[in-house]
Amino acid sequence: MRIYIDYDDCLCETARYFSKLAAELFGKNIPYEKIRFFNLQKSFLLNDEEYRLLMTEGHKAERLLSYTETPGAVKTVNDWIDRGYEVFIITGRPYSSYEASRKWLDLHGLERANLYCLNKYSWDSFIKKDDFSLELEDYYKMTFDYAVEDSPSAFRFFDHLPDLKVLVFDRPWNKECEFPGENYIRCSGWEKINGIVDSEGNVQGENCPGKNGQKGNLPV
Repeated sequence: MRIYIDYDDCLCETARYFSKLAAELFGKNIPYEKIRFFNLQKSFLLNDEEYRLLMTEGHKAERLLSYTETPGAVKTVNDWIDRGYEVFIITGRPYSSYEASRKWLDLHGLERANLYCLNKYSWDSFIKKDDFSLELEDYYKMTFDYAVEDSPSAFRFFDHLPDLKVLVFDRPWNKECEFPGENYIRCSGWEKINGIVDSEGNVQGENCPGKNGQKGNLPV
């Protein structure tokens, strides 16, 4: 089993932090529950200069390290890795934030998870001359069985995988989103996500020959 996981608002509560940061920097009091667009510039009604400042501040190492875990994320991901699943955390954060992002994962017990920075959202609009650790041409050579993602803007990165099951983490900004296909499933949290992945893992395990040629569970 190969699983793609988005970082922000799947593993940690990034938007909740940015909601507080926008209020702190600009007096924009838009609570998390009222964030209607993944584009925070649009959600917080910011001009270009304010948006660049918000994103630059929000990607500083000390801020990235302070983000809180999304409940159930760490335990679920570690359980998957224990079962032998390959986990790929693919974030739209620029590579300049890689070190802090990697440290956050390690501090939260996710040191075994792979981390890649992919230019999903053209962040060069606020961070100039930055790099990404995963090029699009290499990303499109990768395959996954499941993807955990919250951003409708990222759905286009799954077009090359017609059999991929996309587990959409329920967030205010995707409430009104029309999903591209029946393989997109809205999930209220990690408990539901784990239940869906686990059910297929058990089916595969039942059909996997054991040591004596009998059907058995996947090795853990």
